[in-house]
Amino acid sequence: MAAKRTLEERIQEKDIKLQQMNEKVKQYEAQKKQLLQQKKEAERKARTHRLIQIGGVVSSVLDREFVDGDDIRLLNFLKMQERNGHYFTNAMNKELEPDTQSINTFFSDSSK
Repeated sequence: MAAKRTLEERIQEKDIKLQQMNEKVKQYEAQKKQLLQQKKEAERKARTHRLIQIGGVVSSVLDREFVDGDDIRLLNFLKMQERNGHYFTNAMNKELEPDTQSINTFFSDSSK
């Protein structure tokens, strides 16, 4: 017959288990933190990509180099469009037409 463990031994076993579980919790928290950082980085890269695309579109429409002050003029123009009838928002919220030739042409021409 196996010897019965004392209460003190059983308490020590539970302490050891608790320490092991705490270590596991720390590992999971570190893994979660790393995943959240990866997600944040991916979102930042996607946002940067969108901003670059928008800048390219604006630059192609402007048909000249972007100079100091153009950002303020563009911002004021867009705000004026919104005040006068939400023209910019309405244009941006329209469904895309099946023919996206102009945007495809822009991106294929810009790589040259």
